Amino acid sequence: MEGNYTFILGIILAYLLGAIPTSVWVGRIFYKTDIRKHGSGNAGGTNTVRILGWKAGIPVILFDIFKGWVAVFYLPGLFPETSIFPPDYLLISYGLAAVIGHVFPVYVQFKGGKGVGTLAGVGLALFPWAILTALGVFLLVAIPTRLVSLGSIIAAISFPIFLIFVFGETSTPVLVLGFFASLFILFTHRSNIRRLLKGEEHKFSVKQKNKH
Repeated sequence: MEGNYTFILGIILAYLLGAIPTSVWVGRIFYKTDIRKHGSGNAGGTNTVRILGWKAGIPVILFDIFKGWVAVFYLPGLFPETSIFPPDYLLISYGLAAVIGHVFPVYVQFKGGKGVGTLAGVGLALFPWAILTALGVFLLVAIPTRLVSLGSIIAAISFPIFLIFVFGETSTPVLVLGFFASLFILFTHRSNIRRLLKGEEHKFSVKQKNKH
């Protein structure tokens, strides 16, 4: 039973780590701006760059990735394998807790980002080459079209394909995570998908001068 309690504590900490609302806090503390009231209204790195510029957006994006990486790479060492899950499932559980925290952060009324950056951090800890390949797909789509949402969606769809057919992944929990990540990104981007289908999705641009 002690191991079970340790696992639950680890999951809670992973969630609280993922729930750190980087973009909201950076906007409020340094720019006196709640980015959820501007641009796309999303509390993520892309909207931070759009509203506050690269100087604010890059640290937000990097920290969101870092949250997912730490949850998988570091926290399991503090709360090791328990009787509940074997190692693969334990790592994935911590990673998913961090992603859920990012999307539904307790610190800011459960209104967070779309999970792309934190999922990327989880992926970097578990299967870095597949994530880097998906990142390449994202850049190939997002840069010429300036549609970050489209790049994220196509990269998410390609990710489990890379896992299976390029990198030969056969671990059931890893494959489950790969497909979950793809479906999760599609779910969090459902409003973007509707706008893309209507031709109404806004193209990415960076605010040149912040007046806040």
